[in-house]
Amino acid sequence: MLLAADVGNTNVVFALFEGRDIKARWRIATDARRTGDEYAVWLLQLIALEGYAREDITGIIIGSVVPRSVHNLTVLAQKYFGIEPIIAGQSGAEWGFELDIEQPSSLGADRALNALAAHAKYTGDLIVVDFGTATTFDAVDFNGAYKGGIIAPGINLSLDALVGNTAKLPRIAIEKPATDSVIGRNTEDQMLIGVFWGYVSLIEGLVDRMKREIGRPARVVATGGLALLFDEHTDLFDAVDSDLTLDGLAILAERAIS
Repeated sequence: MLLAADVGNTNVVFALFEGRDIKARWRIATDARRTGDEYAVWLLQLIALEGYAREDITGIIIGSVVPRSVHNLTVLAQKYFGIEPIIAGQSGAEWGFELDIEQPSSLGADRALNALAAHAKYTGDLIVVDFGTATTFDAVDFNGAYKGGIIAPGINLSLDALVGNTAKLPRIAIEKPATDSVIGRNTEDQMLIGVFWGYVSLIEGLVDRMKREIGRPARVVATGGLALLFDEHTDLFDAVDSDLTLDGLAILAERAIS
């Protein structure tokens, strides 16, 4: 079985794969200071609770946008599983598709993994929208080449900035407003309208501009924690694929091992 670790700026997601099928997944807050021993105490118990043993794991792959975390996860793999991990994008696990951008080395592992998995799972030109700490929009052409994209503040970052830099605005939950009206009658409603419908408008507007620039029909694939919420209130997405980044890790591991 393959253990995949997707290290984002907010969370680390571990998934246990049998082939391309995810058998279990676990999430922990990202902390670059967390040691391999600390990961092991938490992860080995969860693996056992799912009915698996550490000996069942024969491969480990790490995809990370937090460079400091890679060392500690490598220690976890070597010390507790006796496995030399595959590091996504590095020697033996290169992306395997064209990065048609000015600074290929600056592309985050999560975005490259999304591009890899999206091209493997869907046809034609693609726009991948990933709702993470930042919201990213990535263009992948019909040959699988990565053509570039957009980085926008994630909705939680936007809300944090709004609340953190004002004296009287309260913290609110991110959810659809109670009505479709965009004229709020109190402070909380006005904030929610601005955050929620403002973000829907941002997504729809940027994807429309990307489609016009691509100049060919493009399917829109959404992933990330808030993809399902926004999918309920816009007809923008052709597919919602919550496991896209993890699937990219599994595909890359298959290529590296074979």
